[in-house]
Amino acid sequence: MVLPKCLRRDEDMTRTKVLLNDISGEARKGEIMAVLGASGSGKSTLIDALANHIKKESLKGSVTLNGEVLESKFLKMISAYVMQDDLLFPMLTVEETLMFSAEFHLPTTLSWSRKKERVRALLDQLDLQNAANTMIGDEGHRGVSGGERRRVSIGIGIIHDPILLFLDEPTSGLDSTCAYTVVKVLQKIAQSGSIVIMSIHQPSHRILCLLDHLIFLSCGQIVFSGSPANLPQYFAELGSPIPRDANQTEFALDFIQKVEGTPNGTKNLVEFNRSWQRENPTCISFFKGPKPSLQDAISACVSRGKLVSGAKNIGHNLSSLDVAKFVNPFWIEMVVIAKRSILNSMRMPELFYVRFGGAVATGIILGTLFRKLDNSPEGIQERFGFFAFAISTIYYICAEAMLIFIQERDIFMRETAHNAYRCSSYVLSHAITSIPSLLVLSLAFAVTTYWSVGLAHGFSGFLFFLLFIFVSFWTANSFITFLSGFIYNGIVGYTLVTRIFGCFLLLSGFFIRRDEIAPYWIWFHYMSLVKYPYQGVLQNEFDDPHKCFVKGIQIFDASPLKDVTESLKIELLQDMSKILDMNITNSTCLTTGTDILKQTGVNDLDKWTSLWITIALGIFYRILFYFALLIGSKNKRR
Repeated sequence: MVLPKCLRRDEDMTRTKVLLNDISGEARKGEIMAVLGASGSGKSTLIDALANHIKKESLKGSVTLNGEVLESKFLKMISAYVMQDDLLFPMLTVEETLMFSAEFHLPTTLSWSRKKERVRALLDQLDLQNAANTMIGDEGHRGVSGGERRRVSIGIGIIHDPILLFLDEPTSGLDSTCAYTVVKVLQKIAQSGSIVIMSIHQPSHRILCLLDHLIFLSCGQIVFSGSPANLPQYFAELGSPIPRDANQTEFALDFIQKVEGTPNGTKNLVEFNRSWQRENPTCISFFKGPKPSLQDAISACVSRGKLVSGAKNIGHNLSSLDVAKFVNPFWIEMVVIAKRSILNSMRMPELFYVRFGGAVATGIILGTLFRKLDNSPEGIQERFGFFAFAISTIYYICAEAMLIFIQERDIFMRETAHNAYRCSSYVLSHAITSIPSLLVLSLAFAVTTYWSVGLAHGFSGFLFFLLFIFVSFWTANSFITFLSGFIYNGIVGYTLVTRIFGCFLLLSGFFIRRDEIAPYWIWFHYMSLVKYPYQGVLQNEFDDPHKCFVKGIQIFDASPLKDVTESLKIELLQDMSKILDMNITNSTCLTTGTDILKQTGVNDLDKWTSLWITIALGIFYRILFYFALLIGSKNKRR
């Protein structure tokens, strides 16, 4: 199988920078092709271009397989791409990580036992049997070694046993022994019938012996292409023979880097390489015989056991083959994502404990500060403060949801780039799996505050208060999750969240009545996530038109006359009765719950409408999160 390539990348409409220029080569089944060069030479760009990770409008040229242009959908079906960074869930074991990859990439036509067999075979192929039950680990949890992590990353990519395997510097960051082990594994993968194309920075002599074909790049152009055995002859004819005791690739890279600093250095090397290839065609060893059709080639690979993903029915017309974009239905993707998320969370309970502790501690503080509020004017004002602070605190407790997705973003990008699952299944699964923990937090907060504060309506009032606390948690989590969809930095995210929530609280109706908010800010009042739950819990507390909160002389408690004697207050009531021509006694009800709601301006919506609007806002931000992922998950370079 042959992969020629000639590419160019356009930076913008007015200026063009050539990153790859006149690149052409062949890669064969059963061989490892390594792309070498100094930093900035175009190694990663070439791998990304071959693996279809660069947008089409930024490239000129084509990728062909056996002489036929390879469409993107078929390339995804028969290939795998392993990035330089190891993007893995730290609390899953090696076997669990590969098993989840199998569930994502292998179709439902394969039974669970068949998928398990594939994972076990992969563990043997990657030499990971002894680490199968070891957690991946991270900075705070001890896990597998760096070389094992890299092999797990490779295993995720090749779970469907692809025909083409692209790797971007798979030995980066590894010591010589681990790097050799990784390339040895890649050799086994190539010998199983795959084409392996990888970039590598500076291979050791042992690794060089495992490579079948080398391409040296300089400033985006080929300065050598051939077998490692041809390097001494090439540099000898160039006039710079490689010393016997020198590492050949190290010498070559140093020499190329020195030449790049001279005028026309790269141009002279490129021209020499072309003339050397014409004079030594046997060293290049391009395939000259007849090539089977792309359909026959793929069918032959499938018949030998490649493409476990189920591409068994390659018909007589490859162009008419309908390649499914996703191997699993929507609901199975949701189940697998949820199962993985729950398993990973259960093994890191400290994250939930911190949130739970924060909810309980805040509830206890509020419950003791606002303990057993009475129905006096002071008690009414203290209730307003309690509700405003309680609702706003909920949103700050949920702020950690941003860091969770920011940490998972790269894994999500990698998996969706390879069609492991749909964005919609991820968003819905994420929303559903967040409900149990939010419900526990809501219950803890409501239990520690409701009866200690002395709120109204007994158990039925508690249930409604709990419901509003829960939907507030849900909406806050949805909003923060939406923000995390386009914010890549946790510090920036926290700063933005605190500023936005501060504005939500300021314009919720607590500090400034709704009818006193300036017209040019009223839109933000109705956008405030604090407004609706704050208004709902207030109405739950004061919606009884028969419950009296201010009687007789209590009317003076919120005025400068508060400290005068009771007898004087009674006289003032009598004078008011004469002026108003009505009988106002010490037992006359002057303010009911309905009056309080009117005075505070929170009577534009009833409590059930506020509840449904809060739920709708949570759904709305989940939808926005979906579109943020859909737009931002185009994992291709420009």
